[in-house]
Amino acid sequence: MGILFLGVYMKMLNMTEGNFFKKILIFSIPVMLSGILQLLFNAVDMVVIGQFGKEGSLAAVGSTSSLINFITNLFIGVSIGANVVVAKSIGAKNDEAVRRNVHTAIAFSLISGLFLVIFGFFTARFWLSLMDTTEDSINRATIYLKIYFMGSIFNMVYNFGAAILRSIGETKRPLYYLTIAGFLNALLNLLFVIVFKMDVKGVALATIISQGFSAIMVILFLVRTDSVVKLKIKEIRIYKKELGKMVLVGLPAGIQSCLISVSNVFIQSAVNSFKSTVIVTGNTAAQNIEGFVWTSMNSFYQASITFTSQNYGANKINNCKKIILICMLYAFITGLILGYSAYFLRDILVHFYTSGESVKYANTRLTIILLTYFLCGLMDIPVGALRGLGKSTIPMVVSILGMVVFRIIWILTIFHFNHKLWVLYISYPISWIMTALVHYICFIFVYKKRYKESIKYEALLS
Repeated sequence: MGILFLGVYMKMLNMTEGNFFKKILIFSIPVMLSGILQLLFNAVDMVVIGQFGKEGSLAAVGSTSSLINFITNLFIGVSIGANVVVAKSIGAKNDEAVRRNVHTAIAFSLISGLFLVIFGFFTARFWLSLMDTTEDSINRATIYLKIYFMGSIFNMVYNFGAAILRSIGETKRPLYYLTIAGFLNALLNLLFVIVFKMDVKGVALATIISQGFSAIMVILFLVRTDSVVKLKIKEIRIYKKELGKMVLVGLPAGIQSCLISVSNVFIQSAVNSFKSTVIVTGNTAAQNIEGFVWTSMNSFYQASITFTSQNYGANKINNCKKIILICMLYAFITGLILGYSAYFLRDILVHFYTSGESVKYANTRLTIILLTYFLCGLMDIPVGALRGLGKSTIPMVVSILGMVVFRIIWILTIFHFNHKLWVLYISYPISWIMTALVHYICFIFVYKKRYKESIKYEALLS
């Protein structure tokens, strides 16, 4: 029964030929649903703590999200590098390189997870103070963060394991594991918060237990599979050359995510500057609702990375243009439909998280973000394609300038002199438009260069 559940047999998705419209959907829909389930871990935390926790606990937990992303995204970015190098090796049919990359990725996930446990636990309050977290929230927020970071190894192992599975087109199994983990998280939330009255301690503990389950299931699958990405526990180690390749692609991605989180930390601090728990609570509720739209669009970003990487490894560069156009179309449609649907249902959705005056402030943010969110989806697709083509520094620099530097300047100038919530939130769509345009220009130049290289390579072989 255990073997049947883990599924030692699987059919790899051929990403270098066939109907890309169909295959990108086959790949992306499970990624989308997996991302939504991961968000449900946090959403269930928010709903339970908002409805059954102590007053102000929702604001305490919500104020940690930007900080968590800031600290963890640097390492999770390297998992993108793992996805790229494994997929490229598969496209090139280099099984030995795949083996070394898989074992290096898991070794790095364990090391980075241990680092985050120590770093996050001992510096939690310092970072929260730096963000100007309100006095009535900081104690509970610190408790939540410390417990959350105790589960960082699970978080890292799952993300790297899932990245390996994505590189071969296996996106369904992480969905299965997260479905079970999601139900486990919900049940534990209800038990710890309602029955045991553990408040923020309960939601944090429920989160790391459910993350632990999904991490263990991914590792067990990699150990038992007979595919090219089979994991052997005794062979887990760092191969310097392979780690270098992952870092070369993944570190810029991690730095980009980390620094974008810095801009979000600035925005969270700007929200905190109103010195109002109801505003912070409304902002938190809105962020959770937006997350479901973003993660749905982000699945096509993941597809653009993996499909482009395999085709680059197989020297089928001409396919990359088709891939980015298809992913753009899917991201646009997804952002438009889900964004506008969530906008029209915003009053109902917000009440799952909070009530009272904070609903008004949540709606202020949702009105601006949801109606323009498709722009964010369009912005991300060429980033994935550029990374798949081995160019990770370019999108990092463009994203930092467009989404970090611009937003910080906006907060220090426009928002400083016009201290209103809508002025703060309008910086999002403006930054998406500017950054997207530059990303597309960069992709065109890189694509042309890679295409010329592929023609020369084919000429040498003939």
